[in-house]
Amino acid sequence: MSEVIDRLLLAMNAHDPEGMAALFHENYHSEQPAHPGRTFTGRGQMHANWAAMFAGIPDFRTESIRSVDDGNTTWTEWSWTGNRTDGQPFQARGVTLFEVNDGLITSGRLYMEDVEAEAVGIEQAVENLSGRRPDPAGS
Repeated sequence: MSEVIDRLLLAMNAHDPEGMAALFHENYHSEQPAHPGRTFTGRGQMHANWAAMFAGIPDFRTESIRSVDDGNTTWTEWSWTGNRTDGQPFQARGVTLFEVNDGLITSGRLYMEDVEAEAVGIEQAVENLSGRRPDPAGS
């Protein structure tokens, strides 16, 4: 299965949505559990999404940090970088879980997020999540 991910990485770095689409089943199902409204089905939507990404980020590059096969699922940690056509930098990191059957990616769960433009410390992050700032003194 890692061969499919290797070919996907090459197609992404070549800005080749057709080459990418050839690796996906026609009924590919994608979900982003942290963003449920982004769920979709179909290789055509995947192709359209990536064509827009490559048009909007003409110097898009990806790197596979590590990848592990577990049965018919491949877990891959990614780093995506580039610059958008509006001049804004683009950087995302995260993990994808792709199910691969008969050499095609049939479904994916994506946990990709934009990298913070401005660093937020752990105390602020906890407060943003819980509404309470942690007390480093433990009281």
